[in-house]
Amino acid sequence: MKLNLFITAITPGIALALLFYWFDRHDREPLGMLLKVFIFGAVYVFPTILIENFLLFFNIFGGILGAAYTAFIVAGLTEEYMKRKVVLKYVYFNPVFNEKLDGIVYCVMASLGFATLENIMYVVFAFSDVESVGYYRAIISVPAHMLFAVTMGYYLSLAKFSSTPEEHRYFFKRSLSVPAIMHGVFDFILMSNIQLLMILFIPFIIYLWVVNLKKLNVYYNDSKYNANKENEFTDFDEI
Repeated sequence: MKLNLFITAITPGIALALLFYWFDRHDREPLGMLLKVFIFGAVYVFPTILIENFLLFFNIFGGILGAAYTAFIVAGLTEEYMKRKVVLKYVYFNPVFNEKLDGIVYCVMASLGFATLENIMYVVFAFSDVESVGYYRAIISVPAHMLFAVTMGYYLSLAKFSSTPEEHRYFFKRSLSVPAIMHGVFDFILMSNIQLLMILFIPFIIYLWVVNLKKLNVYYNDSKYNANKENEFTDFDEI
């Protein structure tokens, strides 16, 4: 194993995880829980591979339909389902998940753990002789996993803190369907080999950043407001 390739593979995921740890500064999550979700996000790569290989046996389609099946069902739906499963199993019902921003933070941690191990498989093993793969995935693929996770966490928090069972079901479904569709579109553009779609790839990436930064900003401001409000009550009690 080449050390430089390994460092190239793990750096983007760890850097983005540290960025989110810094970003969540008004009601910071326990480091142990963040590491746990990150690690299990990586561990869940292995059952995901098994499921994806099983689903590929049912890809009886050719051409565009085959690419769509692989992009939306094999990759998009399966990977986003497994990443969400990590959050649901290890932190969703834990008391530390106590504000809406937490949904985004934990979904991002699970996704970056997943993306980091996936990156190692691609950069260090599958394409170790293609140096550009590491840089491409650092700039495009790993951040894309993060952006899908922002949408997932946005809707998962709306589900957790919803006021009615109907709202909970609606947002819970969207916490999987919307990121899965985003993931599917991302992969389909690359798999389809359609020139027109490739032209749309960069605008789609820009769209992902704009939409998800807006979602992130909504919950960040919500977290900041709640923290300031708690500080006001604390200061009042001390008077």
